[in-house]
Amino acid sequence: MNKYAMNRITLMQYIFLIQGAQVGTGILSLPRVLAEKSGTDGWVNILIAWGINCLAGWFILLTLRKYPDFALPDLFDHLFGKWIGKLLLLPLIAYYAFFAWIIMINTTLFIKAWFLPKTPGYLVMLLLAIPGYLVVKHGLRVQARYAEFVFYLMMWVPLIFLATLEHGHWLHLLPVFKEGWEPILHGLPKTVFAFAGNEVLFFIYPFLKKKQYAVHGMLIANTMTMFLYLYVTIICFVFYTPDGITTLNQPVLSLLKTIEFRFVERVDMIFLAIYLIVVSRAWNAYIYCAVFSTSFLFKRQDHSSHTFVYFVLAIVCVYFVKPTWNQTEQWMTLLGNAAIGMMYALPVLLLIYTSSFEKYRRWKAG
Repeated sequence: MNKYAMNRITLMQYIFLIQGAQVGTGILSLPRVLAEKSGTDGWVNILIAWGINCLAGWFILLTLRKYPDFALPDLFDHLFGKWIGKLLLLPLIAYYAFFAWIIMINTTLFIKAWFLPKTPGYLVMLLLAIPGYLVVKHGLRVQARYAEFVFYLMMWVPLIFLATLEHGHWLHLLPVFKEGWEPILHGLPKTVFAFAGNEVLFFIYPFLKKKQYAVHGMLIANTMTMFLYLYVTIICFVFYTPDGITTLNQPVLSLLKTIEFRFVERVDMIFLAIYLIVVSRAWNAYIYCAVFSTSFLFKRQDHSSHTFVYFVLAIVCVYFVKPTWNQTEQWMTLLGNAAIGMMYALPVLLLIYTSSFEKYRRWKAG
């Protein structure tokens, strides 16, 4: 019997968990990053990265469908044995925990810069930790419902950007491939990192009710993320000049500053406050993966105590480190290199190893 049967999630919840893990604060600066690396052809990177990410997600699911009742810790334990499996799990726990912490740090810095400039970072982190703890400690089903609720609640937000199109110039996008493929490929690593989130498949797949639709759900989630990135990036490229967009740290927020309604003046601040709820899905997903793994190491069914410890450590780290924008940028670069291995190298290696492992078992049994 599947030990995760009591916390089954629907296909829609599965989709929103993946999409929620992918969309974080990176989208606010993504148009500028793409413009710096690839010029106004940077939007092509999004399509290429989408294809690469879908392929990587397919590799993950090819491995997992051989062991439909195993999450990543169970799989490592089965393939490598009790001790080696746990040893191999440790760097992955560090990856998920650090990724979640970086997302929370970015959110904290945005809150301090835009809303609470004189409030210490650890207090802002505490405010983020309280609702995060209440969601994560109750397991994946509650987290999946939260991700689905947030998606439906925020569906209207992208429509705000349409108000800027009347001041845009579509000629900024032409000609396409103006400098060839080299600049486009140069910006691909940054774009690929923006799609990080497929790694949660290792933990949510065993909970999916209808596993025959797992690939379809993964493709839908990645396509939703691709369309969101493409939509925001093209609007920013159309609104700003090719050189002007590179001078803005967060062109998405700067774009919203130009929008004014009779009943509200600072659309950008309202958007950011609302968008932080969207970002919370990402750090919740990564924290869940981390605490799920630590609970497995200590053979505990309930991960609520591990969730509490994680948030306490996250707040303590902020208190002593006092992270800045520059430090976060350096950590993101380091994390980006690790994410490439986690998203692309690990699925391929696992698929090769599991195929060889199963052949060896059949040969030994025969």
